[in-house]
Amino acid sequence: MSSTTPGKPVTATNASGSPHAAPLELTGRHVHFVGIGGCGMSGLARIVRAAGAYCTGTDSVGSAVTDALITDNIAVTLRQDAATVPEPCDLLVISAAVPRTHPEVVEAERRGVAVMKYAELLGGMMVGRTGVAVAGTHGKSTTTAMLAHTLIRCGLDPSFIVGATCEQIGGGSRVGRPDMLVAEACEYDRSFHHFHPTHGVILNVEEDHLDVYGSLDAVIESFGQFAQRIDSGGTLLIGHDSAQRTAVASGLRCGVETIGYSPQADWTLAAEHSAAGQQVTIHHDGAAVCSYASVLPGEHMAYNTAAAAITAHRMGAEWADIAAALSEFRGLDRRMQTLGEHDGVTVIDDYGHHPTEIDVTLRALRGHHKPQGRGGRLVCVFQPHQHSRTRFLLEQFAASFSHADVVIVPHIYFVRDSEEDRRAVNAADLVAQLHARGVIAEHIDAFDDIVTHLRHLTRPGDLLVVMGAGPVWQVAKSFIDGS
Repeated sequence: MSSTTPGKPVTATNASGSPHAAPLELTGRHVHFVGIGGCGMSGLARIVRAAGAYCTGTDSVGSAVTDALITDNIAVTLRQDAATVPEPCDLLVISAAVPRTHPEVVEAERRGVAVMKYAELLGGMMVGRTGVAVAGTHGKSTTTAMLAHTLIRCGLDPSFIVGATCEQIGGGSRVGRPDMLVAEACEYDRSFHHFHPTHGVILNVEEDHLDVYGSLDAVIESFGQFAQRIDSGGTLLIGHDSAQRTAVASGLRCGVETIGYSPQADWTLAAEHSAAGQQVTIHHDGAAVCSYASVLPGEHMAYNTAAAAITAHRMGAEWADIAAALSEFRGLDRRMQTLGEHDGVTVIDDYGHHPTEIDVTLRALRGHHKPQGRGGRLVCVFQPHQHSRTRFLLEQFAASFSHADVVIVPHIYFVRDSEEDRRAVNAADLVAQLHARGVIAEHIDAFDDIVTHLRHLTRPGDLLVVMGAGPVWQVAKSFIDGS
């Protein structure tokens, strides 16, 4: 890779490079972010600027995120073409979703400007720092945010990047002390192979992103390669029962500890349901080391909080301070988020888009809100995310709605799909599978029509859960706004 200005060029290691990579030299470099309005990209721009770089960016549309960047004196252009690549420019940063045919990428390569993916730059920023990477098929955004919140409350002042918005920690990123960086590690496109963490967390490993991986075996292998990148002086905390630990954690040079509900785990946890949420207790070496109340329901959420707690303790936080911090944590936007009530119907917005996420979330919400105890039902509006994911996991999706009384499915959200995937499956196929399992379900394509239908369908006491990684949150908003 090359630089267009005199001085030391920006360099990067690839996923097969040594875990002992040299720190990136960014002081005085001009770094340009394509798609800077994204949660992760905006946060990375701030952290890179704090490291001494001059940062600019582009996006196709304005948003609260781009407005905040401009307020923070990071120049943003709401247009993307060859002319928006600045002159001079040392490094162009893109997300995994930006194709090589993007006009800014084409222009950068024509001019000999280094082009680096978001994950590669973020991983490079961990070199020379105490880096913590939180990975897993499910729960990584929530756990990363919990960890960041806990470290802040415990006075450890972390820098962090989360791929979601959390009001309690100021959004999705923070520039804190320069020697500590906490980040969510995404397995899509094998992005986390670019990371160089001191400590790692693997919450769980399941089939997902099969458009990239093709099989569960390939997913497991990829998580194993991520684990191999953890520093020899660091530790991997991995799910005892849920993360394919025997395959993933074998032969690692770092320390390995397990977490789970099993008494055989190194760190065991217990969760007791309460009216306010649940009481979580963590045990180690046969003794209770930390106990705290959490307002977030569900065994999966208790597990996430425990992973954050153990990692925070490893980073130097005291157990009593950790318990206080986690007791205050209210959750992320779009993660079992209660939006309010309309005509006696409680409305929840959730990002879940994988069968396991749907199952554990609906089970937790049903157990916590108990709509059946007040004559209500759990009505779920679920928008599948990607034709390929729906195609590969169709039967698992159909089996994941056992805790719902009624399911409404709009059109599948089309992203990164091939035409073959698009032709192979549609929303009606999922509805047919649900009918075969005795679930009351229907396909309604348009969001406006779903909202109109919900006005007639729902009754006081119902719990309305709107789920999906696409724009289906608009259904929840329109319903609760009465629009």
